[in-house]
Amino acid sequence: MLTGDLRSKIDRVWDAFWSGGISNPLEVIEQITYLMFIRRLDDLETGKENRAKRTKRPAENLLYAAEAQELRWKNLKAQGSPEATFALVRDKIFPWLRQLGGEGSTYALHMRDARFTIPTANLLSKVIDMLDEVLGDQQLFDERDTKGDLYEYMLSKIATAGQNGQFRTPRHIIELMVAMTAPGPGDTICDPACGTAGFLVASAAYLQRTHGDSLLDPATRRHYDHEMFHGFDFDGTMLRIGSMNMLLHEVEQPDIRYRDSLAQSAAGEAGKYSLILANPPFAGSLDNETTAKDLLAVVRTRKTELLFIALFLRLLRPGGRAAVIVPDGVLFGSTKAHKDLRKILIEEHKLDAVVKLPGGVFKPYAGVSTAILFFTRTDSGGTDDVWFYEVTADGWSLDDKRAPLLPDEKLGALPAVPLDEAEHAKNNLPDVLQRWGKRMGSERKRARTDQSFCVPKADIAANAYDLSLSRYKEIIHAEVEHRPPLAILEDLERLEAEIQQGMSELKGLLG
Repeated sequence: MLTGDLRSKIDRVWDAFWSGGISNPLEVIEQITYLMFIRRLDDLETGKENRAKRTKRPAENLLYAAEAQELRWKNLKAQGSPEATFALVRDKIFPWLRQLGGEGSTYALHMRDARFTIPTANLLSKVIDMLDEVLGDQQLFDERDTKGDLYEYMLSKIATAGQNGQFRTPRHIIELMVAMTAPGPGDTICDPACGTAGFLVASAAYLQRTHGDSLLDPATRRHYDHEMFHGFDFDGTMLRIGSMNMLLHEVEQPDIRYRDSLAQSAAGEAGKYSLILANPPFAGSLDNETTAKDLLAVVRTRKTELLFIALFLRLLRPGGRAAVIVPDGVLFGSTKAHKDLRKILIEEHKLDAVVKLPGGVFKPYAGVSTAILFFTRTDSGGTDDVWFYEVTADGWSLDDKRAPLLPDEKLGALPAVPLDEAEHAKNNLPDVLQRWGKRMGSERKRARTDQSFCVPKADIAANAYDLSLSRYKEIIHAEVEHRPPLAILEDLERLEAEIQQGMSELKGLLG
């Protein structure tokens, strides 16, 4: 989450664009993002140069050739005048950006239409100074996907953002899903509604942290750079942001491309991926005429949330696993399509878990109640017990402010220090991750009155494949003893007599 200081700095940048003549919010976002990207490329280059000096080895994979040094962010202010800087950005840096990433790369594909639309030299100069201030904390931008947080905050300024589904999944929820699915060096990961590529970025960070040694192998690194990460979206702005985000996280050739996932047949992608991580848009319905026929063959519906689950089953290879966010309606919807899809997940594949999220997770952009479904494509069943967990707190307040409830070192699914019981009540995510690893053992013995428990497939089938946690959770009500009614009436009579006596005494004093 952004600090108030960062928000106010971005507000000032935004106001500068508006007063400078750019009033289209999406255009403001694009221009700010391009400049942020140019600045971060320079930061990455400086980091490589510093490592080379420390190790006394030649720097590898440098972005800027000797003749391109003037294109670096740090040299923008050395041009002598705002007009010279403006000409450099317009005539040299943007053409260079459009070629960055290599011929035929998905990054180059999305950047080929990148346009520099800042109208005046003075506005560019002012924005460069402001962004220097915003992006000055190098450690902040290295440790977290703050670029995505900035993009989310800018997107929140657009009135239709929430209606279009263009809000990011909270970073700590993404990290929980990634940690629970534990991507490995051999995985092929896909997000069919990738947006700013948050799930792919988090997966890359997880692999770098947990399998760093494996990535030193040339073949494994080649798979990581060229074949592991796949993201689809039908918003050109999102594709550019996602591509830039992956490149900044040092994934050389991710497959980030245009695809209307529900309208286009999945035949060419069927059975290709071993892991799907997604939070697809689930706020609408599609006409059958615009929906891919192979998805309608799985489930006959217009609901996007059901069609996306059908799509995930098509995209996964046998043995592939998925962690996806769905609205609560998917869990208990009573239409034939809802029931059929849940039955398919449980009877034909392996439904692993339902993690119920608190209602305020997506505030202030949406108040919809959601859950995370974890399932494995098997084509032969395999569901035994389904693990349920009710998350009541994710570390942040569940109102529109979404303020942190704990210090930074105690937030997220992998806090730097262990949490005590009182802190667990404010952040359940570490407990979710810990108990997930025990779901085949001790978790099966837990009572349904606990925060997590397992439910046999037979019980779920007997309840029309209802997956709502409240259907199976047992609540112990404390026994309350009430006094006999006659005793209560006697007390009322006594109190009334005392009141009447007090009033008589008061009248005597007054009269």
